[in-house]
Amino acid sequence: MFQTPVPLTTDKPIGQGRVALVLEYDGAAYHGWQFQKSGVPSVETELTRAVSKVADEPVELVCAGRTDAGVHASYQVVHFETRALRNLRSWVMGINTALPANIAVHWAGDAPEPFHARFSAVYRRYRYVIFNGPVRPALLPSQVSWTFRPLDAGLMHEAAQMLTGDHDFSAFRAAGCQSRSPRRFVEFIRIDRRGDFVVMDVQANAFLHHMVRNFAGALMAVGQGKYPPPWIGEVLAGQDRRLAGVTAPPGGLYLVDVGYPDHFGIPSALCGPTFVRPWFDDAANGPVTPSWIHQKQRTLS
Repeated sequence: MFQTPVPLTTDKPIGQGRVALVLEYDGAAYHGWQFQKSGVPSVETELTRAVSKVADEPVELVCAGRTDAGVHASYQVVHFETRALRNLRSWVMGINTALPANIAVHWAGDAPEPFHARFSAVYRRYRYVIFNGPVRPALLPSQVSWTFRPLDAGLMHEAAQMLTGDHDFSAFRAAGCQSRSPRRFVEFIRIDRRGDFVVMDVQANAFLHHMVRNFAGALMAVGQGKYPPPWIGEVLAGQDRRLAGVTAPPGGLYLVDVGYPDHFGIPSALCGPTFVRPWFDDAANGPVTPSWIHQKQRTLS
């Protein structure tokens, strides 16, 4: 979860003001982060209930990024105001005891104003995980996207570089996106493969609605050979959502990091999801393409 482990043994009191939490969740069972109609499950509903129980008072949460239905987070940051005073272990373990198994808080700390979980963030980072195998995965059905068509991660990475920098991303925003400006700055975007897993890793100052999933859908089309890499640049320049193809499914998407200025003291993320971390945080090993793809490519040639 964190680059430097955070022990839960400190007795330093936390609270009586603004408190920040770092958490992770499996979004498959939820209709997104945000409160929904009565009876519709959301991450915010569950976490608000649990934090309010530990604080012994109603709280309102503010998150770094509102994830959509079915989208996961290995590193989400929230803040809330409270009159309660608890130590780190009491906040973390108490909240987790009141949460369902698919949501877990990993850290709590004082975050006095002007810290704001959303507006103090200087970047967000997402990973999109694709299982590229001939048979759909039964053990990770809601945690990865799946395609049986062979993906060329090298071509996908080449195409993705056209998306870096400051651009108008109208071609990659949802039709209902409410952001006032379509301009965003993409710091980096990488595509890498380890065995049957292909992962897109992208960081930007902020993202438009469905922007990462639309990146993934378009880049998968390149990886399948439907379009050459320069096509991505043409789509970007066209500023027309209809040019970019399908939106990739939500199950493969993870919010993996949110960056803040150091003086706020929010612990740095060790990017997830956990099941791909051993491979994709060690780029020196180089991509490994599974043999079934080579065999299928020979069959098609």
